[in-house]
Amino acid sequence: MKKLLSLFLAAVILCGCPYFGVCAASISTEYESEDIFDALPVSGVTEMTGLPDINSKATVLMEQYSGEIIYKDNAEEHLPIASVTKIMSLILVMEAIENGQLTLETQVTASSHAASMGGSQIWLKEGEVMTVDELLRAVCVASANDATVALAEAVAGSEEGFVDKMNEKAAKLNMKNTSFKNASGLDEDNHYSSAFDVALMSRELLKHDLIKKYTCLWMDALRGGQSQLVNTNKLIRYYEGCTGLKTGTTSKAGSCLSASAQRDGLSLVCVVLGCSSSKDRFNAAAKMLDYGFCNYTYEQIDIEPELLNDVKVTKSVKGSVKTALSGSDKLLLKRGTKSKIEKKVNLPQSVEAPMLAGDMLGTVDFYLDGKKIGSAEICAAEDAKRLDFLTALSLLYKNLLLS
Repeated sequence: MKKLLSLFLAAVILCGCPYFGVCAASISTEYESEDIFDALPVSGVTEMTGLPDINSKATVLMEQYSGEIIYKDNAEEHLPIASVTKIMSLILVMEAIENGQLTLETQVTASSHAASMGGSQIWLKEGEVMTVDELLRAVCVASANDATVALAEAVAGSEEGFVDKMNEKAAKLNMKNTSFKNASGLDEDNHYSSAFDVALMSRELLKHDLIKKYTCLWMDALRGGQSQLVNTNKLIRYYEGCTGLKTGTTSKAGSCLSASAQRDGLSLVCVVLGCSSSKDRFNAAAKMLDYGFCNYTYEQIDIEPELLNDVKVTKSVKGSVKTALSGSDKLLLKRGTKSKIEKKVNLPQSVEAPMLAGDMLGTVDFYLDGKKIGSAEICAAEDAKRLDFLTALSLLYKNLLLS
C-alpha cells in the first residue's frame, strides 16, 4: 500500500498538479529527477580512513558548533547556489519570530509579486492567506519560491528590502564571497555565494532550534490536505541523524545541497555545490558526512594535577592560593590523536590580593602537531583576602606573644 501511495504521489508530482506544491514543468524546480521516491543507500559506514571521491565544484565539511573546517575544496569560489539561498531567508524569518515581529500564527496575505514566482512553488494565489507556520513548511519541505517571497514581504515589506537585510546579515556573518539579489535563489546576475559562506550561514540557521521542526519533515500537507509536500532533501529520510538543511537546483547552479546531521553529540554541516545531478549531490554529502563521523569526535581533555601549581599571593594573609581548572570545552579531534596532545600551562609567578575563588589566574593551552587547538582557564580555588592594617597589627601582636 505504501509503495502504491508513493507511486501515486510521484506521478502527481511529475505531472505537475497545481496544488501539489511543485510543478515538473516549471523552471528551476527542485524535483528535477524521476527518482524522487527511490531510496538512497542507507549509511552504514563505520570506518573510512581516506577522503571519499565525490563529484562537485566546491565542497566544505564543517563542525557546526565550533565552526572548524574538517575538509574544504574550492571553498571560496563565487558560485550560483540556487535555493540554498533560502537558508539566509530562513535566518531572517527565525530572527523576526524570536524578536516578536512575527509569530507562527501570523497570517500573511500573498501579494501579486509573491504569487508570480516560478520554479518550485505551492501555487499561491494573489490574496491567499497562510500562516507563517504554513509558509515555513512550504519553504523548508517543498522549497517554495512563492512562500519564500511572501515571508520576505512579511518581514521587510518588500522583497527588495528583504534582500538588503540578507546582504547586511551576510556581512555580519563575515560571508565575504556572497551577493544576494533575491530571496529565493532563482538565477540572477551577481547572485552568488561560496561553499564556505554557505556553511557559515547554515551554521547560523541551526542555532535556531525551531528550524529543525521544519527541516526534519519528510512529508506534509497544506490547504487541508489538498497540497501535498515532499521534502526536496532525501537525506532527511535516508541518512541517520540528518537534521536538514536545504537543496538547490537551477540550470546555472546545477544540483546543490547544504546537509546537516548529528550523531553522538557531533554535529556536522556538509556543503556541496555544482553537482551534475540530484543523486550526485546526495551521495556526495552522505559520503562526506560519513567521513566526518567516522574520523572525528569530541574529547574532554584532562589536566594532570601536578600541572596546576599554587600561585604566590602578595599583600595577603595567605602566602599562596591553590589553582583549579575552571572547565574546558570538549575539543574536536581526529580519532586516535588525543594521546598526542601537548599541554602548556600559563600561570603568573605571583598575583596581588584580594583574590576570590573562581577568579581567573591563567590558561592551559592544548597543542597538536605544534598547532594550538584550544585552551582552558585556570582559576583560584580559594579566597585570598587583602592584608589590612588591623589584620597586620593583630598578626604582629600574635607573633610577639609567641616569641
